[in-house]
This record gives sequence, structure tokens and C-alpha cells, in this order.
Amino acid sequence: MTQSLQIFTSATRSPGISLSKHSLSKPSPSTAAFRFPLSFTKSSIRASSSPDSNPLSSAFTSQVLVSENGSTGGGGALSSSVTREFVPVMSDSTAIEVDTVTEAELKENGFRSTRRTKLVCTIGPVTCGFEQLEALAVGGMNVARINMCHGTRDWHRMVIERVRRLNEEKGYAVAIMMDTEGSEIHMGDLGGASSAKAEDGEIWTFSVRAFDSTLPERTINVNYEGFAEDVRVGDDLLVDGGMVRFEVIEKIGPDVKCLCTDPGLLLPRANLTFWRDGHLVRERNAMLPTISSKDWLDIDFGIAEGVDFLAISFVKSAEVIKHLKSYIAARSRGSDISILAKIESLDSLNNLEEIILASDGAMVARGDLGAQIPLEQVPLVQQKVVQLCRQLNKPVIVASQLLESMIEYPTPTRAEVADISEAVRQRSDALMLSGESAMGQYPDKALAVLRNVSLRIEKWWREEKRHEPMELPEVGSSSSDSILEEICNSAAKMANNLEVDAIFVYTKTGHMASLLSRCRPDCPIFAFTETTSVRRRLNLQWGLIPFRMSFSDDMENNLNKIFLLLKARNLIKSGDLVIAVSDMLQSIQVMNVP
Repeated sequence: MTQSLQIFTSATRSPGISLSKHSLSKPSPSTAAFRFPLSFTKSSIRASSSPDSNPLSSAFTSQVLVSENGSTGGGGALSSSVTREFVPVMSDSTAIEVDTVTEAELKENGFRSTRRTKLVCTIGPVTCGFEQLEALAVGGMNVARINMCHGTRDWHRMVIERVRRLNEEKGYAVAIMMDTEGSEIHMGDLGGASSAKAEDGEIWTFSVRAFDSTLPERTINVNYEGFAEDVRVGDDLLVDGGMVRFEVIEKIGPDVKCLCTDPGLLLPRANLTFWRDGHLVRERNAMLPTISSKDWLDIDFGIAEGVDFLAISFVKSAEVIKHLKSYIAARSRGSDISILAKIESLDSLNNLEEIILASDGAMVARGDLGAQIPLEQVPLVQQKVVQLCRQLNKPVIVASQLLESMIEYPTPTRAEVADISEAVRQRSDALMLSGESAMGQYPDKALAVLRNVSLRIEKWWREEKRHEPMELPEVGSSSSDSILEEICNSAAKMANNLEVDAIFVYTKTGHMASLLSRCRPDCPIFAFTETTSVRRRLNLQWGLIPFRMSFSDDMENNLNKIFLLLKARNLIKSGDLVIAVSDMLQSIQVMNVP
């Protein structure tokens, strides 16, 4: 006999689902598997039990495992009896794709040791080689970011091709994010130099003129033609969010002479902001378009190359995101590129909720943000954006200066470690390295610091605050969306209460996996999808371990199949307790692996 719990809902949103007063404990490996299917119709709540039916379709009995190294594994199907033994499968083939590093972690350390926070690495001159990219993937990189502020499109195309080759040949699922430059005021390319050092007391010239030959010493091009007209003597000029500070001391035609008051490293195409009497001068920036003519060409490039994410700089309103989505849909029908809004300006903060609702995710770009608001407000804004994104079911990346010192030094400052810890404790989906991995001397060590700190803080969170209150507002716009949310919320609560080893979710679009990630359960979430692009996109979201495999609308079939495949690869074992949900069948099933 199979135990089942059936939930019947009225036309309105169903109440919370709770367990009976008879508490459930984690069954031993010898315990029979239990299932709790949740079917939704218009009536009242009742519980029932029904005889087991044969869980297999005739098609399943012909499937056999093919592992990534080409070897074949035996397996079997579950019988219709209560004991459910495996029977051999004979012919045809099927496969499952899982990230190589994740597979190794699962085998070595088990379910609960897996890292939940995802890691994004900006690719630059020191990490663009195939071997360097593979080292980052081995170190835990989930998303490779290319920054269109630097490099040519041919160079970026080369990086994209190498990441794809890495995925195909080595079994990774590294997603690709393309970051637009934006139309804010920024410096030129420093005449081809990778960087320049500004020392205290030096006089530098910021000019809008075009130089036919090599730039004169201590001269910087500015992309905004009205720059010399808008700044005034006495204004403070901040480079890259305040990493270097100058004071305007003289204006001579198209040239602006500036005194370096806070020394630092100048990087090509860094953003420029200027302050007057303690206030940001932003009138001209506010008039510039969010997406420049160069950005549109870069976006066309990203669409053609099939990147997974587009991160849009200096988003001012939701209309920009909506317009871009319409443009992508018209240019590439069927495209599933996700749009991330970079929160890095006063305009984005003034329209924050509308921007995040229109986007597919957000990035807290703290460097440029810190140049437009008082520094002491940045931590509060970061927490607000992270919480809002979670409430609205949008992935969020915390970026900029996480390990800035590791551009030059092999170990981080203790303050940087504390900063990373706070971002992990806020339950951010992902953390991002910028210059640390693009041009730093120790990219692998910087990534290792992110990984190790994330793992330790996540472990502490589970040990000290196991059942986080989940007060998440409804985000669905239809009754079916509300039902999916209720299923995911209930599955996450049951996973915490029963201390299950993992949640399995079968999803074609990734939406249900995203809803589960939003709940931040204690256990990892195995997300099974049929599409390679969906699998890569899920690699950005907290707690998700994405697999690619083919599956049917028959939930029993899918479970039996996945048990065979994962057991053959030693990723699960008999007795493991799992919860299974699906966006194809509105149900929750709780069972031990046979």
C-alpha cells in the first residue's frame, strides 16, 4: 500500500500545507518508500491510501546508462510490489549530464557539503586561455563574465568558444554572461596600456580631444564631449567609484587639469563621476541613454553568440529592460537570454522594484554605486536589493571589490573575508570576481577564498539557524502559478522538517527550480531539465545543482530512471531520503531511494 496525501483547493489560493500531528522522522534504509502526491481539485482536504500501481512504462525497460567516459552501466526498473526491487534493462541508451566538479564533490563529501552560493568570474588577459579557464571551472566557477568595456569582439568570441569547448569536452556547465559598457561618462583605453598608476600630487589632463598619435604622458581621454564644459574648478573627480580621486584645478579649452588627491590604479574605460559641494553632479549622466550605440552593437554580438545572460549597466527604468526584451525577441525568436539589471546608480535605486520586476535578475555593482551614494549607505542598499530579489524570485549577484587586495597580494584582508561572509549570510545567489580574476596576479587563489568562505558560512548557517523563517510574498499572476508556489514552499518546509538529503525537481523551463531556490532549504536541490541552455542558466541560482536529461510526463518513470542513473554514478545510495516535485505534475513525493 502506498501512503498518499491529497490536497484539494478552492478557486482561491490554498492555505499552507502542514503535516499531521504524527511527526515524520528520517526513515532507515530498510524502510519502504513513501509517496505524498498532492493533487489539486476544487473540494476540501482529505487523506487517503491506495494500492501501488506499476510505476514503469514499457518504454523505460529499454533504457541503459551511458556515463560520460563512454562506459555502460547496468540498472533496472522498480517492480510493482511494495519491496520494489531493480530489474535489469537491456537495450537503447540514455545519459545524464552533471557538472564534473559537482559530481566529484557529491561523491567525496555527500549531499550537505555542496556549496549553495554560486561564483561568477570575470575573464580577462590572465584567465582567457583554455587551461586557465579550466582551472577556474575546477575551482568552482559557475558563470564566466565577459566585460564589453575591455577587449575586442573577436577576443570575446574567442573566450566564448573556449568556454563552450570546456563544457563540451570536460563536462562542465559554465554559463556565459556578457556585461555591457553603458553610456555613462568613462575614460578611454589609456593608449593600449593595461593600467596606469596615479600618485599623490601629480597633475593629470582629462581631455575630450582625439589624439592622432600616442597619448601624451599623464593624459586620459574622456568619452563625453561636454565634459570640459560641465566640470568646474574645485570639483572632485572620482575614477572607478572612488578608487582614485582628483581635484579639478584648471580648464583649458577641451582639456581639464586635475590634481591627484587620492592615489591609485587607473584602469582602461573606468567610469568617471564628479562631485560639487559634497553632492554628485548627475544632470548630464541622467540625460545619457542607458544603452549606447556601442551597447546595441555589443548586444547584437551577444545574441549572435548565444550568451546566457546580458547584464545591462546603469539601468534607469524598467522601460529600458522591457524595450531590450522586445528587441531580443524580434531579433532572435525563441531566444532565452536572461536580462540582469545592474544596480549602480541613483536612478536605479529610485525605481528599484519596477526594474527588478521587469528583469530576470540583478547585480549589486557596489563600486559604481558607491560613487553615487554615500559609502555608508552601500551595505544597506546591498541588503535591500538582495532581500527584494529573493522576494520577487529573481537571482541576485553581489559584485565589486570583494577581494580587491588580491589583485596584487596572495591573501585577502580580514575585512574582505568578513564582507564575503555577510553577502553569503544575506543569502545572495552569487558572488562575483572582477579585476581579481580578469587581471589579478592570483585569480585561482581569489576564487578559492570565495569558495571556502561560502562553504564555511553556509555550514554555520545550517548548524546555527536551521529553519529560517520563510515569509515570501506571492509572485505568481495566475492560480496555476500560486499552486506551484504552494508546492515549492511546502516541499522546502517538509525538507527541513524531515531533514531530507535532497530535493529533486523536474522542470522544463527552470521556473519551479527557481521557486525552490527562493525558499533556501537546508538541503541541495537537484534540478533536472531537458535543455542545455536552461541547465546553464540554473547554474546562477542558489542551491541548484542542474542536470540535463530527457524525461517524460510520467513522474514514476522519471524517478525510477534518475535513481538508476545516479546510483550507477555513486551520486546517491539506497536509503537516501528525497523529495520530488515537478512542474509537469503538481505533486510532492517523499521517498527513500530503493
